[in-house]
This record gives sequence, C-alpha cells and structure tokens, in this order.
Amino acid sequence: MRTLLNTLYVTTPQSYLHLDNDTVRIDLEHETKLRVPLHHLGGIVVFGNVLVSPALMHRLADNGQSLVLLDGNGRFKARLEGPVSGNILLRQAHHQKAGEPTFALAVARACVAGKLRNSRQVLLRGAREAKDEDDASTLARGADDLAASLRALPVAENLDALRGVEGEAARQYFGCINRLLRADARDDFSLDGRTRRPPRDRMNALLSFLYAMLMNDCRSAVESVGLDPQLGFLHAVRPGRAALALDLMEEFRHQADRLAVTLVNRGQVKAGDFTLHEGGGVTLAEAGRKVVVVAWQERKQEELSHPLMEEPLPLGLIPQLQARFMARTLRGDMETYLPFLLR
Repeated sequence: MRTLLNTLYVTTPQSYLHLDNDTVRIDLEHETKLRVPLHHLGGIVVFGNVLVSPALMHRLADNGQSLVLLDGNGRFKARLEGPVSGNILLRQAHHQKAGEPTFALAVARACVAGKLRNSRQVLLRGAREAKDEDDASTLARGADDLAASLRALPVAENLDALRGVEGEAARQYFGCINRLLRADARDDFSLDGRTRRPPRDRMNALLSFLYAMLMNDCRSAVESVGLDPQLGFLHAVRPGRAALALDLMEEFRHQADRLAVTLVNRGQVKAGDFTLHEGGGVTLAEAGRKVVVVAWQERKQEELSHPLMEEPLPLGLIPQLQARFMARTLRGDMETYLPFLLR
C-alpha cells in the first residue's frame, strides 16, 4: 500500500504520445518534450485533442495501466483498460448487497456522512483563519448547518430522504465557499451556486476540472480491488455512469475544494487562465490546466492521518485504501463501511 504510482496528465493540444522501448515519449510539432518510463506510471489521462499511438495503447492494456480520454474541460469521454481483474465472488457479493435496501442505505449514509463531516472541517478551518469577523461568522454558521445535516442522517429512512439531506447540505456548503476566498479575488472567482455542463463561472470551472481528476482516481481505486464501478449505493444506476466511483468520491471532494481555494488565494490560478464562452459557459484554459494538474499531483503526495491506520499515508493512496474497506464490507469482513474522515 505504500507504492504511489504517478498518473501522467497530458493537457497540450496536438501532443503525440507513443511507445519508445519501455518509455512513453511525448512529441509536439516533431520535437520530443518529455520521456517517462512506463514502470513509473499507474495510468495516463489526456485532455482534448491529444494523439496516442496504437502500440502504446496495446502496451498499456498489457500492463494493466489505464488510458483515460477527457475532453478539454475535463469531462469523461472514454477509458481503455485491459482484461477485467478481481474476484468474481466479490462482484457477486457486490451485486447481491446492492439489492438489499438496508445494506445499501447504510453504505450510502456512510458516504454522505464522510462528505458532510469533511466539508464541515473545511468551513471550520476557514472560520478559524478568517481575518474578517463577518466571514468568520458566516463560515461558523455554515459549519453549524452541516452539523445539523449530520444529525439528520440517522433518521433518513430511504435513499430519497438521504439524498435530500445531502442536497440541502451541499447548497449550504457552496453558499459559504466565497467566504474562503481572499477579498480581492471574490469579484473574479465568486461562486453563485454549483453549476455544471457548462460551468457558469471561474470557480465552478476550476472545481469541475479538479473533480474530473478526482473521479478518475476513485474509479481506478474501485476497479483495482475488483469492484464494479457502475453499481453504486448512493448514486442511482444509469448507463455509462460510474456510480460506485461517485460514491467513493464524495468523501474526498473536500480535498478538491481546498485545493481550488488555495490556488486562487495564492494567485497560482488567475482570472486570465479561463476562457469565457458565448452563452455563459466558462472553461479552464491550457495554461491554467497545467498549473492545476501539477498542484493536484503534488497534493496527492502529501501525507494525511487515517483514523484506521497507525501511520500517515499519501493522499493519493487513501482512495485505494477506502476501496479495500468497501470490498471488505461487501464480503462481510467489516461490519459497516467506514468513510475517510479528515482530522
């Protein structure tokens, strides 16, 4: 569990990735820009118009390394992977348990509890660090609202009620995000509620891009332990939707949120790093994408305390650990699923 392989993110349009012995070589306009040994990689993610050679695709499939295709805004398009691994008995247990309403509700409740608890920690930290009394008061009230939502989870009798609690809590949480930003950045990065497809402001565009990378990490974690990423507990099953990966992602969204706030507050991401489109859509431009990808990779190397582990783990490994806990819960080795809780 201590091995953290890198994900290679390629954001530059017209890049060409191909196999050079046991190395991924990236060329741009017939000039080699980067070489990365294959054994250093857990997978490759490409954004937009990036070319990948058939030979490299075959080698990745043979090695069990994933190739994920996203559009220029980070929206999932396709995933190439080799033969499905994992224990068929685990997948049978997964499908059986997903059909048991009591079990499914318990797992979904745990996922939401992890999300709300971690989101509350983000607001509490912001309240402690706020220099403005009004900001601190608003963030503290938001944290109190999330505490009330946490208390409401045990009495949610079905998935619809649970999703209702989660949806209202998310509305309250995103209503506080602007207070985490430094005052002189709020005009450019003000968040007017959560919007997607397309994002309607810069902060939503930044969050959507980070969530896309987080989603890829969570899907890889779920698949690596042999679970079916399409069959979730909290998120409804729909064709093409990786519902279980979305379930796992909920308890880690706060990491993307915190990084987005940090990048804005430190001036690493600026208003000019975004493209404003006719019709109101906003996307992160290439220069901004590069900054965010590097920051995300660095954040995944940071070590965090896990309540069930004796020593800190890199953030990038924790989704893998949680996927293993999910598998143990489905097999009956753990009484209930325990989400990751930020300390």
